[in-house]
Amino acid sequence: MTLAPEAAPAVRERVDAILEQFLASQARLWSDADRRPVFDAVRHFVLDGGKRLRPAFCYWAWRGAAGDRAADDRAVLTVGAALELFHCFALIHDDIIDGSSRRWGTASLHEAFAARHAQYRWRGDPARFGRSIALLCGDLCASWSDELVRQSGAPPDRSRAAQDLFALARTEAIAGECLDVIAQASGDRDGPGALARALRVTRLKTARYSIVRPMQIGAALAGADRPLLAGYAAAGEPLGDAFQLRDDVLGIFGDPARTGKSVIDDLRQGKVTVLIAMAFARADHRQQRVLRELFGRADLDAAGAASIREIIVACGALDTIEQRIERHLATALESLATTPIGDQARDALTALARRAVRRSA
Repeated sequence: MTLAPEAAPAVRERVDAILEQFLASQARLWSDADRRPVFDAVRHFVLDGGKRLRPAFCYWAWRGAAGDRAADDRAVLTVGAALELFHCFALIHDDIIDGSSRRWGTASLHEAFAARHAQYRWRGDPARFGRSIALLCGDLCASWSDELVRQSGAPPDRSRAAQDLFALARTEAIAGECLDVIAQASGDRDGPGALARALRVTRLKTARYSIVRPMQIGAALAGADRPLLAGYAAAGEPLGDAFQLRDDVLGIFGDPARTGKSVIDDLRQGKVTVLIAMAFARADHRQQRVLRELFGRADLDAAGAASIREIIVACGALDTIEQRIERHLATALESLATTPIGDQARDALTALARRAVRRSA
């Protein structure tokens, strides 16, 4: 029988409880009238959003390495909570870099603080104030993630191994973000290297820190050997790619009521995802002219966005990406099937994998 990904025990609820407890311990440092709104905004961002996929992958990979009867799971759940805090850091900074107006169905953090500045008619530029405070909120989440890892209570040798992988995940994510910013600035949307660059961004910016490294971190906390770490990477790499490709599709074709994000922002900003690079590569001359005219325009409206979507579908780019997602998922599941872990962990990781790439939000 295939388990629900968060069943026995409920990973999400327990990770949220750890985050609640940790944030409560930090609250006294933010009790004055000026700082409290900042803390409250971060607390809301951390606790009220996200799918907790990274902690779940970390937990079930730990169970796979530690054995299905493993009971002392406080350390891995704490590190899972730390992964969620780092994810919040990445999202807050990503929204600033991309100029995204919405996150999880509400104003992004920098927009919310800009609105607060305007409401109180403070001095200076509201947008700059919003970005500045949100940057600091993101930095705070990154700092807290380190602190939670140190508080995990894992044996020193396993804690060090997990911290090394956590550091690698942070470096990869930031390197991927740098590549993404450079790709947008260079304007290379349809050159021979555009697709390869978009794939590198996908792998570094999201795939590894979302799937591969959480699984390996969980395994390291269980004292896993190198072959098991390699086995998790063999499953996690294609799954992480599929996860980000799904995100790219939802960023343009998703339902904002479900995703909580705009489906025009990425098109206005000229974000060269694998889907967009594929569309440029497959479009005919007329379609490419339209894409060059509309993609990346700051004043792109709903009608223009609809024209881009029509081309993505008509040239076969969307179908190609969907097929690639399914191939990546199949490869990941084949690797999981041969990874030497217990049936309960395998079933949970399999269910998580399907959920991650077939989601609609």
